[in-house]
Amino acid sequence: MPDVKHFDPDAVLEQVERLFWQRGAASTGIAEVVAATGLSRSSLYATFGGKQQLYVQALRRYVERRSQPVFQALAGDGRGLESVEGFFDRLIQDRCSGEHARWGCMISNAHAGAEGGDPEVREVLDQHQHRLRTAMRAALDSASLRPGLDLDAAAEMLALLAYGVNLRSRAGADAAALRRGVCAALDSLRDPKEQR
Repeated sequence: MPDVKHFDPDAVLEQVERLFWQRGAASTGIAEVVAATGLSRSSLYATFGGKQQLYVQALRRYVERRSQPVFQALAGDGRGLESVEGFFDRLIQDRCSGEHARWGCMISNAHAGAEGGDPEVREVLDQHQHRLRTAMRAALDSASLRPGLDLDAAAEMLALLAYGVNLRSRAGADAAALRRGVCAALDSLRDPKEQR
């Protein structure tokens, strides 16, 4: 008789996502995953594969549930730099206070960790970078910007700035200092006629 799953795989994956997000893949052993989920190793392996496969699934879940909705909102906002400012305000608030304070971003953490060398992880990271840069570029399309600005390069800069905010916040950076850095970057893009 086949074994019947007595757990919700998505709920388990959410627990695993939080664990890897907070602690990182390299710092999290399978015994900790077993303890956090309450499942046996055999149930985890039978459902998700080994630790690496479990991590990749958790990383994909993070992108789909946490990153992608934010990118879609940014791309469709239509307020130009004001929408980019709002994106960074929320990012800094989320990274420096609340439930996930000082966890950073699971994607940024993967960029900085050894797990980023895995081809499957690298694919997720590259897709995330592309989606973030595309959302930034869409926001810049409706902005009043410095004449002659290379919008693709500016979108890349803003994507890199988001990763920097994530990493610095995880390391304990002050929210006010992060905001000052973001303001300086955004001011460098503005049309001088529109400077505040």
